[in-house]
Amino acid sequence: MTSKNICISGVIAVSVFFTACGNAVNEPRDREVPVPPSEVATEQMDELLKGAVGRQDVLGVVAMAVDKNGVLYRGAFGTADDVHDMPIRTDAIFRIASMTKPVTSVAVMQLVERGDVLLDGLAAEYLPELSKVKVVEGFDAENGTYLLRPPETAITVQQLLTHTSGFGYAFTSSTLRDYQPEAEDVDVVGPLLFDPGTAWQYGTSTDWLGRLVERVSGQDLDTYFREHIFAPLQMLNTGFNVPESSWARIATLAHRQPTGTLFQDVREDLSVVATYSGGGGLLSTADDYARFMRMWLNGGMLDGRRVLSAETIALMAENHIGDLAAGGWVSAQPDRSNDFKPTAEGRGRWGLGFLVNLDDEPDRRMAGSLAWAGLYNTYFWIDPSSDVAGVLLTQVLPFGDPQVLSVFEEFERATYSLAEVVR
Repeated sequence: MTSKNICISGVIAVSVFFTACGNAVNEPRDREVPVPPSEVATEQMDELLKGAVGRQDVLGVVAMAVDKNGVLYRGAFGTADDVHDMPIRTDAIFRIASMTKPVTSVAVMQLVERGDVLLDGLAAEYLPELSKVKVVEGFDAENGTYLLRPPETAITVQQLLTHTSGFGYAFTSSTLRDYQPEAEDVDVVGPLLFDPGTAWQYGTSTDWLGRLVERVSGQDLDTYFREHIFAPLQMLNTGFNVPESSWARIATLAHRQPTGTLFQDVREDLSVVATYSGGGGLLSTADDYARFMRMWLNGGMLDGRRVLSAETIALMAENHIGDLAAGGWVSAQPDRSNDFKPTAEGRGRWGLGFLVNLDDEPDRRMAGSLAWAGLYNTYFWIDPSSDVAGVLLTQVLPFGDPQVLSVFEEFERATYSLAEVVR
């Protein structure tokens, strides 16, 4: 590990930074200088992440912990590109995939606050194509055809926000993975896996919300996000496209092998995209996403710029699906995702755009915390009760990697220990 990597890790206070970089005022050698508890905790977090790189749990990782007032910890270890020996930096850019969904959800709720969208309104009022949606009722094995029917109720905006609309993904549903529409059904939206509001299924609901934002606002999603969310929050390194001058900062993808090691993909230049997905597609940095989380901890505003009202922030954090269990799935495409169980069995719920914890987790997040993740094993949580939030970014496939999840859990525990000694 280079001294450069060590110097960019673990910034809590100026004195800690200088100590880590070897620039502290020299003390007499015969005098024993006590080490501040915060520095000890920071060094432990550094060692945690260094160990993850050494074991090949990750090739490169950037992690940040924050509270409403600022940064508790910032660390970067490993490489952005192992083949080209490019050390990762704290400003590394990551594909955050479904960590786009909370951003889209904030955009929708901004439109709700302005009165342009009704939370309990029918989604087809804004997206008429959803009036054509049908539900898969069964499969006729003899004819090799799927049986489709109209849903018993229409999809609402709130159901899109809570993943109770009936839409799924091919990697979370074997039905959708294998679905082959008949020629006469090619224009049918969906299909839905169940009647809206009757179950929870992770899927393309937020992609539809992205289209809703574009349709109602009259702006493409890239422009809307930039003007209404990223600019106010000074998230200057987040977007659907990365300037060519910053391509070298993008972390390279890697795939977990059966042996447990990581095999890095060939580094390729990004293609410019002109259509945008509300369900995934953003690239961002740990610093930028930490600002998004700090906005949440500050009740919808950051550095004097308000993005959402405090009342809307509180509303989005409530359980909006009743007794339906949420947050996990059995993978239908193991090359894209492992089975995923982010909470104890049946104990996850969903707010307006986030997984919501029902229970306190010992030495970790409290009940009412919000969280989600991205396909390339990027993870975050926001704990308003403890005034703590954290994000851990890697670029590993398939999703739900047990080794990365273990590092994330250790990082989360270490964050609470650090917050305790800092305060």
